[in-house]
Amino acid sequence: MHLWYPSDYGVVLFPGFQSLDVFGPCDLLATHSRFNTLSIAMLSSTLDPVPSNLLPADGCGQLVVPTHTFDNAPDDIEVLIVPGGPGTRDDDAIAPAMAYVKEVFPKLRYLLTVCTGSALVAKTGLLDGKRATTNKKSFKWATCQGLEVNWVLEARWVTDGNIWTSSGIAAGIDMTLAFMAAIYGEDAAQSVADQSEYRRHTDAGDDPFAQFAGA
Repeated sequence: MHLWYPSDYGVVLFPGFQSLDVFGPCDLLATHSRFNTLSIAMLSSTLDPVPSNLLPADGCGQLVVPTHTFDNAPDDIEVLIVPGGPGTRDDDAIAPAMAYVKEVFPKLRYLLTVCTGSALVAKTGLLDGKRATTNKKSFKWATCQGLEVNWVLEARWVTDGNIWTSSGIAAGIDMTLAFMAAIYGEDAAQSVADQSEYRRHTDAGDDPFAQFAGA
């Protein structure tokens, strides 16, 4: 547990983000905020609602209304969360997000990615020389986005310095709880998991989905 507790979070949004990548970590942090003050800024290129699906043909999706644009994002964001999703394969869709992540990274205490959010960050070069993981069903594609990254196939999540990366979608919940345990203490993380009625995976190397690594 740290003596310093981050209280200001930001979440990067782009068209085609994966819903649970965003809502899973945010809900855990919101639960924790009932006892410890936290703020979460939802960031995008504009203040227009951001769709989780790129096209109607992609199925039903959600719209999230940003609280800030990348241009007027709060200066005090300490922890930035970058989700994955089909939009990470669309360079035009994620270009503003990539530019923001690269610009703000030196000021962050921590950078957390979920699913193919690590591929988005890898495209910026910020993961070069670092260990990271990503969605297993998209592992081959994602790892090609950062050839200088030390990609870890069998991992639920990976920590390298102040960067935490998780495997696909639901793994972001386990990573966030592990992050909370490291920062706020194990009791705080377990309390949030219990209130969420969620059975935690606490072993970062226990990854039953590595066998499904694909394109």
